[in-house]
Amino acid sequence: MAVQWILICHGLLTMLVTISFLCGQWPIFQGTPIERLHYFLTFGAYDYFLRFVGTVFGNKGTSVIECIEQFCCDRPNPILQIIYLAILGGTYYFVAKSSFSYIPGYYLSDVHIYTSVLAVGVGVLLFLLTSFSDPGTVKAENVSDFLSAYPYDNIIYKEKECSTCKIPKPARSKHCSICDRCVARFDHHCGWMNNCIGERNTRYFLAFLLWHFFLCVYGTIGLGLVLAGRLKELRVVYILTAYYGVEKSFLGLAPHIAQVDTSYGISAIVSLLLVGFFGYHAHLRLTNTTTNETFKWQDYTSLQKKMNEARTSAAAPKASMSGLSRETKPPESKSKAFWLFSNVYEVIFPLSTRPSFVQKAEVQMRCL
Repeated sequence: MAVQWILICHGLLTMLVTISFLCGQWPIFQGTPIERLHYFLTFGAYDYFLRFVGTVFGNKGTSVIECIEQFCCDRPNPILQIIYLAILGGTYYFVAKSSFSYIPGYYLSDVHIYTSVLAVGVGVLLFLLTSFSDPGTVKAENVSDFLSAYPYDNIIYKEKECSTCKIPKPARSKHCSICDRCVARFDHHCGWMNNCIGERNTRYFLAFLLWHFFLCVYGTIGLGLVLAGRLKELRVVYILTAYYGVEKSFLGLAPHIAQVDTSYGISAIVSLLLVGFFGYHAHLRLTNTTTNETFKWQDYTSLQKKMNEARTSAAAPKASMSGLSRETKPPESKSKAFWLFSNVYEVIFPLSTRPSFVQKAEVQMRCL
């Protein structure tokens, strides 16, 4: 009995660490142990490790670790891509080895062996598309296309030149220090893809997240049906009830189910994390913003708040209220239905690839 409960505790601990690592910085976890665990996992543990290496091996040891860190985190490299393929391949191998022998079974036909291969293949295809497609690299040859597609708002984006690329910097773009290039409608640099997520590959990235969520749900349901079929075929409920006095309830059977197949719970946890991550990025796209712009607006509103506080302390109450009323906020749409449709359409068909914007850019270039 102790082994079964150890497996359940292991699953709960895995879920806690995973949620803390991926979601610990969310506002909902602010001031909670999950936020502190997130800090330890992302910064504290590495800091303690550096101190330990410095104490044992001195400055040379620390320098070696920092060089490895620079290679892994500050330069393009395929490490996380290899890890992703290893996780996907290893998980599929273990699931196939442990479950395919029970297919066809009481609830599943043998067609699911082939559909599982197809589902994993589509996931790998979306991974390759996201990893190796152009995110919207801004060059001297195409900068006019992006300039016409994304006008400056003169708030968080003003007309200026990229200090590294030495070309005009379109609004909503950013120079990625890892890839060493400017990317249009830059969202973030994804280490798992070894690529930036920008205007022209956001659609593949969202499809990758959504498909892997469906893949995990499919795996969870499939493993659940395999497990239920085995319970039915072997009359496990009857045997446990008749010989061990276990009640006919999920809580009573949970320790025994955990011993049969822990992959079921892991795939369920991963599917919840994936749908949360997809939901966050889907929300950004529906509001026509990016991760990078979210941080920019946070910095801007924080600066505005500090300036208003300074005005309040230095000026009369009436003047301070006038200053507060002039605070700039992210633009909002007038027609929500059209706005949502337009934003989704922009993700599927990026602005800079549409003929109307390309022709507009060509006219502007001829005028110059």
